[in-house]
Amino acid sequence: MCDTNTRRILTFPAIRPCESVSPATLLSSLITLSNTISSYKLKPMYTNARTARDSLRLVGNILVFLQEIRQDDPTPSSTFLLSLSELHFVFQKLRFLLEDCTRPDARVWMLVRSEKVSNHFRAIFRSISVALDVLPLDSLKISVELKEFIGLVKNQASNSNVMVRPEDQLTLDHLRSVLDQLELQMAPDSNKLKRVLDYLGISGWSECNKEIKFLESEIGSERSGNKKSDLGILCSLMGVMIYSRCTVFTVIDCDKTPISGDSYSCNHNQFVKSLNLDDFRCPISLEIMSDPVTLTTGHTYDRSSIEKWFGSGNLTCPKTGEKVSTSHLVSNLCIRSIIKQYCLEKGISMAGPDGGSRNREVTRATTGGSVAAEAGIKMAVDFLVDRLVFGTKEAKYKACYEVRLLSKSSTFNRACLVEAGVVPSLLDLICFRNPKIQENAMASLLNLAKYSKTKKVLVENGGLELILEVAQNGFKMEARQHAAGTLFYLASVDEYRDIIGKIPRSIPVLMELVLDGTDRCKKNALVAILGLLMYSENHWKALAAGIVPLLIDLLRSSHQCEDLVTDSLAILATLANNPDGTMGILSCGALHVILDVVGSTTTSKESREYCVALLLAMCTNGGADVVRVLVSNSSLMGPLYSLLTEGGSRASKKASSLIRILHEFNEKNASSATRRPVQFQEQFVDVW
Repeated sequence: MCDTNTRRILTFPAIRPCESVSPATLLSSLITLSNTISSYKLKPMYTNARTARDSLRLVGNILVFLQEIRQDDPTPSSTFLLSLSELHFVFQKLRFLLEDCTRPDARVWMLVRSEKVSNHFRAIFRSISVALDVLPLDSLKISVELKEFIGLVKNQASNSNVMVRPEDQLTLDHLRSVLDQLELQMAPDSNKLKRVLDYLGISGWSECNKEIKFLESEIGSERSGNKKSDLGILCSLMGVMIYSRCTVFTVIDCDKTPISGDSYSCNHNQFVKSLNLDDFRCPISLEIMSDPVTLTTGHTYDRSSIEKWFGSGNLTCPKTGEKVSTSHLVSNLCIRSIIKQYCLEKGISMAGPDGGSRNREVTRATTGGSVAAEAGIKMAVDFLVDRLVFGTKEAKYKACYEVRLLSKSSTFNRACLVEAGVVPSLLDLICFRNPKIQENAMASLLNLAKYSKTKKVLVENGGLELILEVAQNGFKMEARQHAAGTLFYLASVDEYRDIIGKIPRSIPVLMELVLDGTDRCKKNALVAILGLLMYSENHWKALAAGIVPLLIDLLRSSHQCEDLVTDSLAILATLANNPDGTMGILSCGALHVILDVVGSTTTSKESREYCVALLLAMCTNGGADVVRVLVSNSSLMGPLYSLLTEGGSRASKKASSLIRILHEFNEKNASSATRRPVQFQEQFVDVW
């Protein structure tokens, strides 16, 4: 059975029972499946409810028949097994369909697809009728009443009048009217919008938010596919629901969980963090898989690569050479989700099937997906900006949270928010003496800072000092963490690196967060410092502030997560590029600490690459004394040769350079040692 957590809505990946399955096993499985389907009668349905309940009654009647014949232990015939097998196959589809009809987060989408849902029910009823029609009732030792009963059930299935309910159709008409108004840049009719929400049971902020999360997921799946036939309507519905969440529901009626993605998390998903990028490469193309599919052999490949393999006449698994029974490709949504999450955390671009991810990203950044979606989001943004300025404390709090959500989800949303003038209002609110408002406002600014035009607006409105104040004295550590993350994005601009560096407290404040913050806070502060060091004038300021001892202490802490180690090494490698930085690092006794990191079996490849860059710079600027220590460390050569073959091009070159320096030092010493005894012997001979 397909994992329902990875199945897209209104898809029915049913599997026909194996031909060799025993009659008793097949009958028992069919009864279990029927009981599962019957359990859906307890769940609320908002569209196609009448037809869904008709299907439940139909399955309930068939279940009575199945339980009766199991007791009689019938002698199976080929037509009997064929009928049960077909029923099992159809019942799987019905279970998937009923699961979709009862989903609490897809009510709007199921309303829009009500005609399609009716067609699915119609096809299922027809298939049930056919399966019952071939059932050999005369060969079964059952009562005449039971035979008549199943005959009535068959007629019920074949004569079912499946159609969209008038109430569903009326609500759908109201929704289409709302969409039409948005396309005309008009505010939706509040009465019609309220009727749609009420009919679907969307009575609160949390229920509306669930609909938005579902639509976001579907839009992501649609964008990554080839057809994209539903993309426009999905985006339009997203615009309607965002407008509703922001303007209709004035109270957030749920406990808000932390919003992932505001900054880099060291503790987030340790399983994903333990994986290597090479785990996600297609065995054929050696590129990161964008659309992983699994063969019957159990091995996973990128769809485009394996399709080319099959297209060339190869009907074998490339890894095992085993002949595959079918060229049917099953999407591995679990692997795809892990790759997406890994790439998001590591900042890696995840290319699409045609390699054109960059162009698609640009399109996604400049549009909302449809005219109605853009209008709905812009109207919602205008509403929120007004609440940020003129609302009550409660209204400001909700508006801040809404801006945080919107600014996290897409570049288009960020552009709308910045153009509507939200940044100055958020800067005012990070000074607000309310911890929750300050945190949400700061998180919003962090998300908005990812948009290029935000940075200039932030600086021109005096945002640097305000953000540094939050980083130093924010009410909550989360707010300080978001402030550090915002400084990281600002430090991506050359001009602002200089401006931030000239503020005396900037680097000390970030160092304080590295010392006392949570792991997420430390991460944000470290990458912000690294960004500032891209401007060479900030190097001596960091050295004067005592950055090196702080980082060495952090490296000595065995409990630190790998990302903090990597970022610390990156900063040290940057500082070591100039002689003063090298001397500062050596004076803290860092050389042996770095060698311990290189030799550790738990050190990541990325950290090792920074270690090699750091050691190479120290050899260049520190001279023979540093080289002598490295030569005496016998465990260093193994990691260096490993990077020669497994590291990236830059890391490989640095490892090669370091190996050459060590070999030259050894050869020089060896030749000196050889010459000295020879000279002594010659002198001895002369004297003799």
